[in-house]
Amino acid sequence: MTNSNEPKVLLVVEDDEGLQRQLKWAYDGYHVICARDRESAIEALRAHEPAVVTLDLGLPPDPDGTDEGFATLAEILRLKPDTKVIVATGHGARESATTAVSMGAYDFYKKPVDIDELGFIVARAFHLHEIEEENRRLESGAVTSVLGSIITAAPEMLKVAKTIERVASADVSVMLLGASGTGKELLARAVHEKSRRKGDFIAINCAAIPENLLEAELFGYERGAFTGAVKSNVGKIELAQRGTLFLDEVGDIPLPLQVKLLRFLQERVIERIGGRQPIAVDTRIVCATHQDLEAMTADGRFREDLYYRLAEIVVKIPSLAERSGDAVLLARHFVNRFGRELNVSAQSLSAEAIEAIDAHAWPGNVRELENRVKRAVIMADGKSVTAGDLDLQAGIVPSDDALPINLRAAREIADRKAIRHAMSRTENNISGAAKLLGISRPTLYDLLKQYRLSA
Repeated sequence: MTNSNEPKVLLVVEDDEGLQRQLKWAYDGYHVICARDRESAIEALRAHEPAVVTLDLGLPPDPDGTDEGFATLAEILRLKPDTKVIVATGHGARESATTAVSMGAYDFYKKPVDIDELGFIVARAFHLHEIEEENRRLESGAVTSVLGSIITAAPEMLKVAKTIERVASADVSVMLLGASGTGKELLARAVHEKSRRKGDFIAINCAAIPENLLEAELFGYERGAFTGAVKSNVGKIELAQRGTLFLDEVGDIPLPLQVKLLRFLQERVIERIGGRQPIAVDTRIVCATHQDLEAMTADGRFREDLYYRLAEIVVKIPSLAERSGDAVLLARHFVNRFGRELNVSAQSLSAEAIEAIDAHAWPGNVRELENRVKRAVIMADGKSVTAGDLDLQAGIVPSDDALPINLRAAREIADRKAIRHAMSRTENNISGAAKLLGISRPTLYDLLKQYRLSA
């Protein structure tokens, strides 16, 4: 991580040595690194991790074309997506500039270079990079609760929470994609609670209701519509008037009913079974599924037009195994909760239980963890829940195969992950976490400060 007292690193990718010297002289306040082709640019990117890059699209071996420049841009953004890349184009090359920006470039400038204008663009890029980096640091802190009820300290889940907060106030349909047990209903409730809707939150599991009853549950029915319909019944869509209807396992809705749901989404009116009068309804739809709806649309099991109506915003929810450190945080939360609710003696997790929880893959996600902890709290003999109570054994934690940009970045990723695990295991106790990590308290304080993690 870059120290704020160190000079800001600017990478200039330019094969004109005269212009290289000019730019190096002009940017006196920056640490300027120069590269003349793709290979040397990527080497410098890995070594110095510049926040800002100026890139001439005309690079050897094709200085008169743009292919090599675009390839360099793509590789820079693949390796370090947060880099602000400013591309250089010749006169009349507006199309190239537009293409570069669509690929992810921050801005562009025209040749011949106006040093003052370029200096302003570079300074603005550094400023934006600093703001974004600070936001990332804040998000990576030891947050334990988001959206009111979701326990997490994992950046993967904090990103989901931030997305939910952004889309909640927009009156659009939201689709939550994730494995069973990842907390889709909690997130759906958060969408409703963070929105401006005054009606109720109504949930229905489409997989749990027989096909012949699902239509009546959703749309309601009039008296006499079928045998046994002795009085009119309001459906879930109407019950959620001015509120939110959560359709869990939406992939299980049968095709004939999908047509009727599509009509509601398009026209915002419904008809009860046996009714002839259209009823206007203002209900927001949030849906969820663990199935691959795109594959289902491809083979005709799910209507493509309905899919696009439901998936105006798609939020992918990480599994518990992908949320580093969260399993222990959640386990502590469940032990405390069930200990109070069930009035039992177990109030904490033993060291071996924490190790086993950390090592387990949690294929059933948060639901599996909650059930195991509840059973363990009931079965525990003492004040601490053991690995045996949880029916867990130590295993191998799956590793992340993504290749970081360089060894320094790999070290930071490993440090952050280890610190989060240690702080989680010791309930943010500095001495205990330092002991687990095999370092001194001052060293841990320095690392917490360096990575801006909350103590």
